[in-house]
Amino acid sequence: TETDNRIVRFRPGEPPEVVFDGIAKAANHNGGRLAFGPDGMLYAGTGDAGQPARSQDPASPNGKILRLTPDGDPAPGNPDPGSPVWSMGHRNVQGLAWDADGRLWATEFGQSTFDEINLIEPGGNYGWPVVEGTGGAPSYVDPVVTWATSDASPSGLAVGPDGALYAAALAGRSLWRVPLDGARVGEPERLLHDVDGRLRSVVTGPDDALYVLTAALLTPAKF
Repeated sequence: TETDNRIVRFRPGEPPEVVFDGIAKAANHNGGRLAFGPDGMLYAGTGDAGQPARSQDPASPNGKILRLTPDGDPAPGNPDPGSPVWSMGHRNVQGLAWDADGRLWATEFGQSTFDEINLIEPGGNYGWPVVEGTGGAPSYVDPVVTWATSDASPSGLAVGPDGALYAAALAGRSLWRVPLDGARVGEPERLLHDVDGRLRSVVTGPDDALYVLTAALLTPAKF
């Protein structure tokens, strides 16, 4: 059994290829969301793996959003050349999505008080474990949306055909719609409240439908 979390590439007819390893693992707080950005780079959200201090350690890949080449190397243009770290101070990144202007947004599990959506700035420090939710400290980037953890536990994130953010909520058993006006967000709207099962992820399909993954089924819906 391996002792770490890894990013592995699978090609048809070829053995699996590890492209990035050394991410500490635990029973929870493992992050794990992968997405290719509009720049062609691979972004990976990681969790603190139960050790909050890792999130503030720039040498640790945990509690970070990593930006890598498709081969797993630190991507050109990262804040610290030679480092895979794009942003830090995260507890447990769950969803990644880019809007029409190329801005990266991320959902994140809080501990017991506030879950978050963050607008990700290269080199930004999002405060965990010093801050959960909005702290107002100039050295940390505040979230743009917070919820009580019972209302959200936001997992997958998508930008819908209407340009709004859509976050699938696990504990909240809801799909949250967050309007965008440039980099400003509007009041979150709760959709699909109390469906039969937690909402794990949401993606926008080529037919401009939102596909929502629940604990039991895959359901297309238009908004």
